[in-house]
Amino acid sequence: MNDTKIRNIPFSPPDITDAEIEEVIKALKSGWITTGPRTKEFEKRIAEYVGTNKAVCLNSATAAMELTLRILGIGPGDEVITSAYTYTASASIIEHVGAKIVLVDTAPNSFEMDYTKLADAITEKTKAIIPVDIAGKMCDYDAIFKIVESKKELFKANNDLQKLFNRVIVMTDAAHAFGAERKGMKCGQVADFTCFSFHAVKNLTTAEGGAVVWNNTEGLDEEWLYKQYMLYSLHGQSKDALAKTQIGAWEYDIIYPAYKCNMTDIMASIGLIQIDRYEGLLERRREIIEMYDRELITLGFHSLQHYGSDFSSSGHLYLVRIPEISEEKRNEIIIKMAEAGVACNVHYKPLPMFTAYKNLGFDIKDYPNAYKQYANEVTLPLHTLLSDEEVQYIMDCLKTVISQKE
Repeated sequence: MNDTKIRNIPFSPPDITDAEIEEVIKALKSGWITTGPRTKEFEKRIAEYVGTNKAVCLNSATAAMELTLRILGIGPGDEVITSAYTYTASASIIEHVGAKIVLVDTAPNSFEMDYTKLADAITEKTKAIIPVDIAGKMCDYDAIFKIVESKKELFKANNDLQKLFNRVIVMTDAAHAFGAERKGMKCGQVADFTCFSFHAVKNLTTAEGGAVVWNNTEGLDEEWLYKQYMLYSLHGQSKDALAKTQIGAWEYDIIYPAYKCNMTDIMASIGLIQIDRYEGLLERRREIIEMYDRELITLGFHSLQHYGSDFSSSGHLYLVRIPEISEEKRNEIIIKMAEAGVACNVHYKPLPMFTAYKNLGFDIKDYPNAYKQYANEVTLPLHTLLSDEEVQYIMDCLKTVISQKE
């Protein structure tokens, strides 16, 4: 490494081409820059890509998850389960709606929650589970739904929508996983509700943004449900701005004192080009992951497995665990990598380690597997602007830094 020119490799810059820029300019010149025709077209394209009947675009995955809980009528007196090993958005939305956060530890040597502990965590108050498709790899939904069915007799529906499911509802935090597949099913076709992120660092970006899709559960009125998301995301207003532009159609009602988290046509215009390019973006991510795997796994590093005979992740993050190092040594490695011009990260610091969750009564000592996953984890740069040469440089830097620590 000392003989090599230091590079400047960012962690996850957006892959924006002239095509996205031109589409944004078209949106700006169209005179319609908030929620309008481009957002509606983007919703249609997402639903087609995922294989669902409908999609709703919002300003974030967080909004998508929170509105889903609210539409389901989940609130005070209810419990919602999620993983201790995730970003705060998976759990903070539970607090926002007034329900109780229940965190489950990961399984040993896994980034997924421990499904035996998940089963034990379900009570009569449990209304939903939020699995996390971390790094873009879909969870074991066969196991999750088996557990949900086995605990069906405990479920107490609070309203007609919950009665349609008649069991704990599975709402996936798939912020990382747009385009992932498992057992021939796309992410978005398996869970009851699936929420995606199109934030600036995501595989497909709209700068800020998110979407929710759902399975057509028997008896579910999808037009009604879509309208609920429209109402909840735009102040409970009975007409959106586009509908109000019709001749003489200014008047509207406020059905519910709701929220403001709609997607704009400027954001959607970026997404429309990104989704056109998406298969190529996924393929490039796979090439980079396979380069990392070929070299790093043979050296004894432990990496999340992104591809197998019956699954394919979206390749969002490259999580690597370095055996037999402490949290402090891991942090030193990240600093040394930065000094060599390589921006690394950690995914994730378990929620019980943060002040907000300590104040809610959580203690990391109760989540030993999550802590072990975190303590020696480094997330390497993984984005479609990386050249093969830069990927090799990152690996060479890591090997050098590790050898210095031994």
